[in-house]
Amino acid sequence: MSSPVAFISYCWSSPKHEQWVMELATELVNNGIEVRLDKWDLREGQDAHAYMESMVTDPKVTKVLVICDKKYADKADKRAGGVGTESQIMSAEIYNKTEQTKFVAIVPEVDENGEPYLPRFFTSRVYILMTEALYGSNFEQLLRWLYDKPLYVKPAIGKMPTFLKEDQPIDPTRSRAKRAAENASTEALVQPSLSASSLDSYLGTLVSALKDFYIDPSSPDFPQATLDSIEDFLPYRNEFIEVLITAAPRAGSETARSLQRFFEQIIPFMSRPESITHYRTWDWDNFKFIIHELFLYTIGILLKYERFDVANELIELRFFIQSSERRDDEAMQPYSIIWSPLEALRPKEVELRRISLRADLLEQRSHTSGIPFAQLMVADFILFLRATTFTGNYDHWYPETLLYSTIRFRPPFELFARSESKRFFSKLAPVIGVKDKAELEQLAQTYSLDGAKGRWLPRWQYNALNVSGLANLDKLETRP
Repeated sequence: MSSPVAFISYCWSSPKHEQWVMELATELVNNGIEVRLDKWDLREGQDAHAYMESMVTDPKVTKVLVICDKKYADKADKRAGGVGTESQIMSAEIYNKTEQTKFVAIVPEVDENGEPYLPRFFTSRVYILMTEALYGSNFEQLLRWLYDKPLYVKPAIGKMPTFLKEDQPIDPTRSRAKRAAENASTEALVQPSLSASSLDSYLGTLVSALKDFYIDPSSPDFPQATLDSIEDFLPYRNEFIEVLITAAPRAGSETARSLQRFFEQIIPFMSRPESITHYRTWDWDNFKFIIHELFLYTIGILLKYERFDVANELIELRFFIQSSERRDDEAMQPYSIIWSPLEALRPKEVELRRISLRADLLEQRSHTSGIPFAQLMVADFILFLRATTFTGNYDHWYPETLLYSTIRFRPPFELFARSESKRFFSKLAPVIGVKDKAELEQLAQTYSLDGAKGRWLPRWQYNALNVSGLANLDKLETRP
C-alpha cells in the first residue's frame, strides 16, 4: 500500500511545543508516514495562507493532524492568525463533507480537570490523548488511524461462553491487561498517584497475559519466531510504561514491593518449566528479552522521576526464585538474574551484521515508548555499576544499551551532570551502591579491557565503555 500523507496543523505556542511537534513528525516519518509540515515545506516568499488551504483541501493529503494545546484552541475559537485561518477552512471541510475520517485532534496537554483543550468545531469529535503518560501506548493508536488499521474490528459471532454451561470463571485474557492499564490511567486523572491495589491488579493481569507468549519449539524459523513474539509484546510493554509513569511520581515502599512480587512471578518464564524435559537453552529467549526490557524501563522511569529511594529499595530487594535452572542453593536472587544472553537471536545478528541485535531492538522500540533511550541507558549504566556489590553466580550485569554510548552519545548522562551538586549526588549515590565520589572513583579504576584491575570493561569492536565520562567523575560534587 502507498504511504499515508499527513498534514500537521499546530500553533507556535513555545519553542518546547514546536520541538515536541517536530519530534512527533519525525517519528511518523520513521514509521512510513509522508508528513507535510510548514517547517519542512514552506519556504521564504511563499504564501503561508495558500499553503495551509492547499494542505487541508488537497485530496492527496489523506489525513490532517490538529495538535490541540491551550493556545491552539484559543486562537482557533477567536479566528486569530494562521491558526484561525486553518480552523475556518477545516471547520467547513468537517461540516460539509460526508467523509469525516480525514481529521483528528492530537491532545498533548489537558487542563487542571483532565479535560482536553479543543476548539469548538472539534468538541464533538474523537481525539487522541498524547500526554506524557499516554504517549507510548497512544502513538500506536495514531499509527493505526493513519494507516486505517483499527485495533478493534468487529469479530464474527461466536459460540455461547463455556462458563455459562459449566459455571466456571473465564481465565484472564490479553484484553484484560489493556483494560486494567486504561482503568489505572483513568484513576490517575482524579488521584495524585496510582493505588497499590490498582497496580497489583494490573500487574496480575500482565502476568496472566505473558503465559500466551510461549513459542512452539518446533517453529521452522525459531529466531524469527522469537523476534515476532517480542514485537507482539510491544502493546503490553507500552501499557506497562503508561502504568509505571502513573505510579512513579509518588511511588513508595509499597510500589517497590508490588514490582518485586511481579518480577518474582515472571522471572521463571526465562527458564524451563518443570513440566518440560526436552528443551534447548534458547527456547525462552523471547521472555529473556521481554523481562529484561521491562526491568530497564522500571528503573529508568523511577530514575526519571527521581524516586531514588524506591529504585534503591527495588534494587536491594531479592527475588524468590524456585527453578530447576538455578545455579546455586540461594532461593533469594538479586536483580542481575534478569540479564541473560540471547542465543536464539545470534543467527539473526550474524545475518544482519549487527554488533548487538538486542541493543538495536531496545533502541528502536524506545521510539514509541514516550521514554528517551538515554533514560534506558542510564538505568543500564547504574545497574551495571551496582551489580559489583553482589557475590556469587549473578554478580554481573552486561549493559548492552551502552553500545550506543560509544557511537552517538555525548557524555555525561543527565543524572550525573546534575550530580555536580553534592546534595543531588548524595541522593543518587545509594542507587549506584557507593557512599560518595571517592568510592565511585575507586570503582571506576577497577575496570580495564584485559580485566587485570579486577573487572572487565565492556567493549564493542573498537569502542570501550567510558565509565568516567558517563559518570561525569571530574565534575562530581563540585558544587553544594
